[in-house]
Amino acid sequence: QVQLVESGGGLVQAGGSLRLSCGTSRNVFSINSMGWYRQAPGKQRVLVATITGGGRTNYADSVKGRFTISRDNAKNTVYLQMDSLKPEDTAVYYCTAEILGFGAVRFLDYWGQGTQVTVSS
Repeated sequence: QVQLVESGGGLVQAGGSLRLSCGTSRNVFSINSMGWYRQAPGKQRVLVATITGGGRTNYADSVKGRFTISRDNAKNTVYLQMDSLKPEDTAVYYCTAEILGFGAVRFLDYWGQGTQVTVSS
Protein backbone atom coordinates (compact mmCIF):
# COMPACT_ATOMS: atom_id res chain seq x y z
CA GLN A 1 0.00 0.00 0.00
CA VAL A 2 1.42 3.36 -1.03
CA GLN A 3 1.54 6.10 1.56
CA LEU A 4 2.27 9.81 1.30
CA VAL A 5 4.77 10.93 3.92
CA GLU A 6 4.88 14.60 4.84
CA SER A 7 7.50 16.64 6.67
CA GLY A 8 8.47 20.22 7.32
CA GLY A 9 5.72 21.62 9.51
CA GLY A 10 6.36 23.54 12.69
CA LEU A 11 6.06 26.81 14.55
CA VAL A 12 7.17 30.06 12.93
CA GLN A 13 6.67 33.76 13.55
CA ALA A 14 4.58 35.88 11.24
CA GLY A 15 6.60 36.91 8.21
CA GLY A 16 8.71 33.77 8.36
CA SER A 17 9.03 30.83 5.99
CA LEU A 18 8.55 27.08 6.02
CA ARG A 19 8.98 24.40 3.39
CA LEU A 20 6.76 21.34 3.35
CA SER A 21 7.71 18.12 1.59
CA CYS A 22 5.62 15.08 0.69
CA GLY A 23 6.81 11.91 -0.99
CA THR A 24 5.62 8.39 -1.64
CA SER A 25 6.64 5.56 0.71
CA ARG A 26 7.50 3.30 -2.24
CA ASN A 27 7.99 3.54 -5.98
CA VAL A 28 4.89 3.94 -8.10
CA PHE A 29 4.21 3.63 -11.81
CA SER A 30 2.97 7.17 -12.40
CA ILE A 31 1.67 10.27 -10.62
CA ASN A 32 -0.68 12.81 -12.14
CA SER A 33 -1.69 15.87 -10.17
CA MET A 34 -0.21 16.56 -6.73
CA GLY A 35 -1.32 19.19 -4.29
CA TRP A 36 -1.69 20.64 -0.84
CA TYR A 37 -4.82 21.31 1.20
CA ARG A 38 -5.16 22.74 4.68
CA GLN A 39 -7.64 22.54 7.50
CA ALA A 40 -7.84 25.12 10.26
CA PRO A 41 -9.55 24.29 13.58
CA GLY A 42 -13.31 24.23 13.18
CA LYS A 43 -13.13 24.76 9.43
CA GLN A 44 -13.35 22.62 6.33
CA ARG A 45 -10.35 21.37 4.43
CA VAL A 46 -9.58 23.74 1.55
CA LEU A 47 -7.31 23.80 -1.45
CA VAL A 48 -3.97 25.56 -1.13
CA ALA A 49 -2.18 24.68 -4.37
CA THR A 50 -1.96 22.00 -7.04
CA ILE A 51 0.55 21.07 -9.72
CA THR A 52 0.00 18.83 -12.73
CA GLY A 53 2.45 16.27 -14.07
CA GLY A 54 3.45 18.84 -16.67
CA GLY A 55 4.12 21.49 -14.05
CA ARG A 56 1.02 23.65 -14.43
CA THR A 57 0.15 25.23 -11.07
CA ASN A 58 -2.97 26.55 -9.40
CA TYR A 59 -3.20 28.51 -6.14
CA ALA A 60 -5.86 29.64 -3.72
CA ASP A 61 -6.21 33.42 -3.85
CA SER A 62 -5.22 33.66 -0.19
CA VAL A 63 -1.71 32.29 -0.86
CA LYS A 64 -0.91 33.66 -4.32
CA GLY A 65 2.41 35.46 -4.35
CA ARG A 66 3.46 33.96 -1.02
CA PHE A 67 3.41 30.18 -1.55
CA THR A 68 5.13 28.18 -4.29
CA ILE A 69 4.32 24.59 -5.17
CA SER A 70 6.86 22.46 -7.03
CA ARG A 71 7.59 18.80 -7.63
CA ASP A 72 10.48 16.47 -8.32
CA ASN A 73 9.14 13.70 -10.53
CA ALA A 74 12.28 11.61 -10.13
CA LYS A 75 11.71 11.54 -6.37
CA ASN A 76 7.89 11.36 -6.47
CA THR A 77 7.90 14.37 -4.18
CA VAL A 78 5.90 17.58 -3.99
CA TYR A 79 7.00 20.68 -2.09
CA LEU A 80 5.27 23.75 -0.73
CA GLN A 81 7.47 26.76 -0.09
CA MET A 82 5.60 29.11 2.22
CA ASP A 83 6.91 32.66 2.60
CA SER A 84 5.53 35.75 4.33
CA LEU A 85 3.48 33.53 6.60
CA LYS A 86 0.51 34.98 8.44
CA PRO A 87 -1.31 33.78 11.57
CA GLU A 88 -4.29 32.88 9.38
CA ASP A 89 -2.10 30.32 7.60
CA THR A 90 -2.16 28.25 10.79
CA ALA A 91 -3.64 24.84 9.94
CA VAL A 92 -2.91 21.19 9.41
CA TYR A 93 -1.54 20.83 5.89
CA TYR A 94 -2.29 17.70 3.87
CA CYS A 95 -0.67 16.61 0.64
CA THR A 96 -2.54 14.65 -1.98
CA ALA A 97 -1.60 12.86 -5.18
CA GLU A 98 -3.25 10.89 -7.99
CA ILE A 99 -1.19 7.72 -8.14
CA LEU A 100 -1.09 4.73 -10.45
CA GLY A 101 0.59 1.90 -8.61
CA PHE A 102 2.41 -1.00 -10.24
CA GLY A 103 -0.19 -3.53 -11.39
CA ALA A 104 -3.03 -1.09 -10.81
CA VAL A 105 -5.56 -0.34 -13.54
CA ARG A 106 -6.52 3.20 -12.58
CA PHE A 107 -5.26 6.24 -10.73
CA LEU A 108 -6.31 6.57 -7.11
CA ASP A 109 -6.29 9.59 -4.80
CA TYR A 110 -3.95 9.36 -1.82
CA TRP A 111 -3.64 11.66 1.17
CA GLY A 112 -0.84 12.30 3.62
CA GLN A 113 -1.30 12.16 7.39
CA GLY A 114 -1.09 15.93 7.77
CA THR A 115 1.52 18.21 9.25
CA GLN A 116 0.84 21.09 11.63
CA VAL A 117 1.84 24.61 10.67
CA THR A 118 1.48 27.25 13.36
CA VAL A 119 2.20 30.92 12.71
CA SER A 120 2.48 33.15 15.75
CA SER A 121 1.75 36.87 15.64
